[in-house]
Amino acid sequence: MTGEAGDRRDASGPVRAVVFDLDGVLVDSLAVAREAFALAYAEVVGDGVAPVEEYCRHPGRYLPEVLELLGLPAAMAGPFVRESSRLAYRVTPVDGVVELLGVLRGRGLGLAVATGRSGKRARDLLGGLGMLPLVDHVVGADEVPRPKPAPDIVRRALELLGVRPGEAVLLGDAPADLVSARAAGVVAVAALWGESGREVLLAAGPDAVLARPADLLPLCPPPGPGSPTARPGAATGTRGDRRAPLSGRSAPDDTPVRQPMG
Repeated sequence: MTGEAGDRRDASGPVRAVVFDLDGVLVDSLAVAREAFALAYAEVVGDGVAPVEEYCRHPGRYLPEVLELLGLPAAMAGPFVRESSRLAYRVTPVDGVVELLGVLRGRGLGLAVATGRSGKRARDLLGGLGMLPLVDHVVGADEVPRPKPAPDIVRRALELLGVRPGEAVLLGDAPADLVSARAAGVVAVAALWGESGREVLLAAGPDAVLARPADLLPLCPPPGPGSPTARPGAATGTRGDRRAPLSGRSAPDDTPVRQPMG
């Protein structure tokens, strides 16, 4: 963890949960996203150079909104999703992330993913990588009324995890992640290994800045004996070998749902 963030806020009590962004934080998917965007542009728009770099300036945002911001046809969303799915075999976990999730689960923390993807796409990707059992919930941008940078997706993750904002941290690699976290009252932690540059993330005012996934562990220490932080049946050591039953990974049927395009 670096000390560059300056005014770092602390959770009001022991950390009981972590909310993660997906792309760039847990999985290395940028190359696939860039290629899928270029292919979708060629299919829908036609000749010319796809504005891939402009697209990449909006990490963490819901795809239909990014297309609108760039003045591109909404019809690009369908081919983008199709090509992303076709190329998903090239997406890999970020180094050290699987071990990190295992340790955090072993410490009894609730874990959720809050992503700019649709919920189905996110769950399919994590399932294909064998990572879905390592988190308790996955919330997609289409499963809340407003995507990042609004706080809705973070609040929904906290609701599913059963924790208060002061008991959680969010780890993200884009300004939209950090804005969403702060608006929800959650400690906002920046991941320097993701899709945004260092200066861009620091300008967003994170509460902490991490250079690698394992740097999150000091922010989430194991609970002491008898601590209410631990979930029932959770291990209190640092080994990531616990496999507790999960309560489900998607939003229930009464959750407002957006069209799953991103």
